[in-house]
Amino acid sequence: MPYVERGAGDLLLFVHGSLCDYRYWQPQLDGLSDRYRCVAVSLTHYWPNADTPARFPFSWSRHADELAEFIERLGAGPAHVIGHSRGGAVSFHFARRHARHLRTLTLADPGGPLQIAGRPLARLPETVNALRARAAQLIEAGSVDAGLQLFVDSVSRPGFWAKSTAAFRTMALDNAHTLARQFRDPLPAYVRDEAVQVRCPLLLIDGEKSPEMFKRTATALASWLPDARRKTVHGASHGMNLAHPAAFNRYIDEFVRDASVTHRGAA
Repeated sequence: MPYVERGAGDLLLFVHGSLCDYRYWQPQLDGLSDRYRCVAVSLTHYWPNADTPARFPFSWSRHADELAEFIERLGAGPAHVIGHSRGGAVSFHFARRHARHLRTLTLADPGGPLQIAGRPLARLPETVNALRARAAQLIEAGSVDAGLQLFVDSVSRPGFWAKSTAAFRTMALDNAHTLARQFRDPLPAYVRDEAVQVRCPLLLIDGEKSPEMFKRTATALASWLPDARRKTVHGASHGMNLAHPAAFNRYIDEFVRDASVTHRGAA
């Protein structure tokens, strides 16, 4: 996986979500690399390796395992892993499967449906599936900007795409080809029995204006893991680390510092 890094110290590993790549985390590399070794990856199929051969499947499960392989090849770790949106789901399942590579886990608006005991099988509403199918159709038909606007506004808030920075728009355009593949690889539901397999310290971050589906997931994970911390970036929506990087970075720094003190005390 391509990556960028900056700084020295404990390893912070950043995992991007839909339509993004390692460029998404630039404000975190800028703000945290004076204290940590900050590494941001681009998952398989994402820019700058947009021409990854088709024999490598687009798979959230494969991405989760590739994070462990990446840490091993980097020769570093265990890591403090920070995942956003779809990357939050990837990081969650990485944490379940590869605990030895992990010191702490931060999930920012983690993507994927939520399964509550006693309720019907979790799945995305048909209205959401229809919207996403339309977005993919537009992109594949060449109306890339319209398709991206439809999808990005749905996971953030109406008007976000039109107001987004040139850098974000460029990144999304570079990764537009992944959207249809992503929809063919739906994320699994969060369930309590799997959540309790995450044994490391956990921080949940949401945006004050984030869509309710992300808040519901954070609330459920916090209830299933009573030692989890939760923070809200005020005035921000789904892209809270871009909208208010100082607050987001402060939450990461405080969490990692506290976890490190607790670890040393336990040792």
